[in-house]
Amino acid sequence: MKQVIQSTRSGKLSLKQVPDPRVRAGHVLVATRASLISAGTERMVIDFARKSLAAKASARPDLVRKVLDKARRDGLISTFKAVMARLDEPLPLGYSAAGTISAVGAGLEGAFATGQRVAMAGAGLANHAELNVVPRNLVAAIPDDVTDEEAAFGTVGSIAMAGMRSLGAQLGDVVAVLGVGLVGQLAVQLLALQGARVIALDVNPQRLALAKAMGAELTWMLGEHGLTEAVAALTGGIGCDSVLIAAATDSSEPLALAAELARDRAHVVLVGKTGTEFDYAAYMKKELTLGVSRSYGPGRYDEDFESRGVKYPVGWVRWTEAENLRECVRLMSRSLFRRLDVGALITHRFAFDDAESAYRLVTGGGEPHLGVVLGYGDRPPAEAKIFPATKAPAGRCVMGVIGAGNFARTVLLPELVRLPNVEFRTLCTQRGQTAEHGQQTFGFANATTDVDLVLNDPAINAVLVATRHGNHAEMTARVLEAGKSVLVEKPLALDREQLNRVITARQGSPGFFTVGFNRRFAPLTLKARAHLARHPGPKVLMLRVNAGALPAESWVNAAEEGGGRILGELCHFMDLARTLAGSPIATVQAESAAVTHGGCDDLSVTLTFKDGSLATIVYTAQGDTAHSKERFECFAGGTVVVIDNFLTLSITQGGRTRTEKSMGQDKGHRAELDTFTHAVATGGPAPADEAELIETSLATIAVLESLRDGRRISLED
Repeated sequence: MKQVIQSTRSGKLSLKQVPDPRVRAGHVLVATRASLISAGTERMVIDFARKSLAAKASARPDLVRKVLDKARRDGLISTFKAVMARLDEPLPLGYSAAGTISAVGAGLEGAFATGQRVAMAGAGLANHAELNVVPRNLVAAIPDDVTDEEAAFGTVGSIAMAGMRSLGAQLGDVVAVLGVGLVGQLAVQLLALQGARVIALDVNPQRLALAKAMGAELTWMLGEHGLTEAVAALTGGIGCDSVLIAAATDSSEPLALAAELARDRAHVVLVGKTGTEFDYAAYMKKELTLGVSRSYGPGRYDEDFESRGVKYPVGWVRWTEAENLRECVRLMSRSLFRRLDVGALITHRFAFDDAESAYRLVTGGGEPHLGVVLGYGDRPPAEAKIFPATKAPAGRCVMGVIGAGNFARTVLLPELVRLPNVEFRTLCTQRGQTAEHGQQTFGFANATTDVDLVLNDPAINAVLVATRHGNHAEMTARVLEAGKSVLVEKPLALDREQLNRVITARQGSPGFFTVGFNRRFAPLTLKARAHLARHPGPKVLMLRVNAGALPAESWVNAAEEGGGRILGELCHFMDLARTLAGSPIATVQAESAAVTHGGCDDLSVTLTFKDGSLATIVYTAQGDTAHSKERFECFAGGTVVVIDNFLTLSITQGGRTRTEKSMGQDKGHRAELDTFTHAVATGGPAPADEAELIETSLATIAVLESLRDGRRISLED
């Protein structure tokens, strides 16, 4: 399919051919018929992408601080690679569109049907693309008498509606709308429809004339004298009951003007992005309420609501973003006595194939424009994608990759591409633009969104699984059942049932598996383990991890997708403890601090080993991330070994300390990938004992069981 993509690094915008997306559970696949270019919002995104690296840094000092912290903690090389990879991400444009459902995902049977027309919303979801996969809470049915291009205004209308609801405007209230661009024009109409008396303010006379035609009672050119007096005359000297700021400017003048026009105890709500400095005295003396509208409404930026289809109780949250979208599209119906007329806002129409010309108009600053609509013609049926069937050449590792998230793009694929015996065959991701970008960046022969094209390809003898945690076990099992070897990113499984699924698949497979426990392959780990092995007897290990806080809404904390940080990251250190001890884990016991945000990520774990060794892992999100993330202290037979953040290794013995410094942080990713691909190319064996990987995965699951049951868990039970 075709899709509008922008480079985050260079700002270059283009219409690209990318693999078709595939429907998934809780989503619908929509063939786009019309999409709206939101000139203000999208121009802001485009302008930021076109800035130089220095200008981007100046605009986002918060991100600069994070980069500096990472550089101090992990070193310049690691930080540079991460920043460059993030800047290289393809940026899909568009967030307000309409189309026809092509496929319905599991769980939505009866709620939607193929052939049904829907409006769709969401940045990164309702894109300027021939096909879009959209979750249930971000689509709304279109009435029969509303056109596709009208319904494409639904999302932008929801932004205006959410702002209007934040005002709390009532019948007869006088409301000033400051800035009547696209959102402001829609707000004028919606306010007028509910019986408010609207004052439209702008610097553009044509837009003011349109606002007047759409229901504004008073319009005024900003900068002209007499505005305060005109508002006083209209309101009987009271002032505006509320002010909606829909302007886009770096200046804080809209806030000052709002205070001047507002009555005592009025509401001022920001919908547009403006400067945020305001005169305290002006707002205090009138006791004004200043608020910011949350885009489309309640539910926006909530992954549970938007991506996972969670419902809010209607008694507490009546007007979610989903309901706002539905209502906006309903109000466009010609069957209503008074309707939301978005057709009057359309100034330009372009065929989708000419999208680049549309963006030149929007970003050029020349010809006046307001609503710019892209129209999509009938798309021919997609042909089944078949890659030529060939066998993997002897002595080569022919890779299929499933998933290309941030970690895969910044760490795994850049390392794999350097290895001499690796051939990149097929990259499979959920999003077509990610697959296409990864294909171009790393040199894959094929790009797809269909995982079966990886599993059923006889040319592929190894698969890297780098998806979200929830399907690691299922995907690993399917790869093994297809007769291929698999390197799956951690964790291997989220529970015992998933773990048994992998074990069963491995028993009947000629392939092997490796889990992305890269730290066991790190050069400093290997040196520490070799030194400790020369000292017989039990070992005592202390592993401290200053993990840093994770946003509570992160997918990692979602039970079905991420499983939490214990399964998703603590597993690394369970495996590292097993590696350093060199003995099987006997028991697991865990204690946690009180959860203060997100999931459980402040805890200590005690492991006992069959040879009498003991390990304590302290994992916390309470620290400052500028401090060293990982420090491991190992004690055995009169020697002490310390690894600090994989930058230094210190060995103390006989009263003397010897310290070795690495050239850069090396957590073992390259060695892990090298040994895996070499094992595939030469026919094995697996680079790490698979039974040991099962053991450490089970021990990590036992951490959760110990926390739930409040007892020590034996792995032999």
